[in-house]
Amino acid sequence: MELTQPEVLRLYFCNEPRMQPNFTMNFELTEEHLMIRDSARSFAQNELLPGVIERDNEQKFPTDGVKKMAELGFLGMMTSPKYLGGGMDTVSYVLAMEEISKYDASSAVIMSVNNSLVCWGIEKYGTEDQKIKYLTRLASGEVIGAFCLSEPEAGSDATSQKTTALDMGDHYLLNGTKNWITNGSSASIYLVIAQTDVSKGHRGINCLIVEKEMPGFQIGKKEDKLGIRGSDTHSLMFTDVKVPKENRVGDEGFGFKFAMKTLSGGRIGIAAQALGIASGALEISAKYATERKSFNKIIGDHQAIAFKLADMATKVEAARFLVLKAAWLKDQGMPYVTESAMAKLYASEVAMEVSVEAVQIHGGYGFVKDYHVERLMRDAKITQIYEGTSEIQRMVISRAILDEAKEK
Repeated sequence: MELTQPEVLRLYFCNEPRMQPNFTMNFELTEEHLMIRDSARSFAQNELLPGVIERDNEQKFPTDGVKKMAELGFLGMMTSPKYLGGGMDTVSYVLAMEEISKYDASSAVIMSVNNSLVCWGIEKYGTEDQKIKYLTRLASGEVIGAFCLSEPEAGSDATSQKTTALDMGDHYLLNGTKNWITNGSSASIYLVIAQTDVSKGHRGINCLIVEKEMPGFQIGKKEDKLGIRGSDTHSLMFTDVKVPKENRVGDEGFGFKFAMKTLSGGRIGIAAQALGIASGALEISAKYATERKSFNKIIGDHQAIAFKLADMATKVEAARFLVLKAAWLKDQGMPYVTESAMAKLYASEVAMEVSVEAVQIHGGYGFVKDYHVERLMRDAKITQIYEGTSEIQRMVISRAILDEAKEK
């Protein structure tokens, strides 16, 4: 979306008791926001777009791109400068995520996990020693991190953790398997959610910081995925991994709450990724519609195509407002759990719908790799699944609505 000066969006959200009744939110993109957005766009076009099809075909990790993202500060955008981060707000982060996702959603999810889940989680709930030892390296991009929650029998049902962390006094003994871990082999620092006391259910779960070099830690097979093939997704195995007690994040039994609170912010990042995929598909389709001819005129002049573009643009714009609203609420310190779920749900649905239409607009060309839209369509699907499926988001949203109704 190209905004005109003074780059002001006025969003009116009324009668929302979950936040504040009858209030007006004025959102203005600052010069810094515009600079970050433009910098991310330029970086993605010049550094990530070249070779993106090859990386997708070969499931090749974007090593050079990630290194340059670190140099530009994209891997620790919201982390305090005290810990070598950028100290930026969530709005800046989603603006950058959208631009990068337009061109390489694989690089975007690497960035999202490191920012939203790993860096944010440690800065928000970690000890000062943990921040100095781990967060500084993560935020600066010296290393990247991974968030390890999903298991073979615990995907959406995150309370059913089978990975155990036996309390041995001065350390935990970690055993179990994690699945679908983004940055699985490329990360150096892992946040692992594990069950310490089964009798306490979700209150007996902890989050442990695990280092790649710890004995007993093994990286499993690399998944052969439909989309985001440039990011590495692995299963991880832990066999009697000795994790020092000081590597526990938060109080004893805080692990499940840690995971849920961290994922609420992470969903904003994935919503921005989905938005980027959708807006990228729209931009490519609009350009194609001004170049491709049929029946002696450009296809954009055919109402069938023009109306598709109109619907696509409307959905992208609606998704953008939801993403920006969730980011703004988070920056204001206001409740944003429901709004992040709404943004993630809607933006991921739009990413799928718009990318499918992009393929349709391109016709046979949309079915081949050179035109990028088939990759965007494949990348879009995962945004409906990871960091909480669309069904989980509907559960979060509906519960908030019903709880609110009961309070009334």
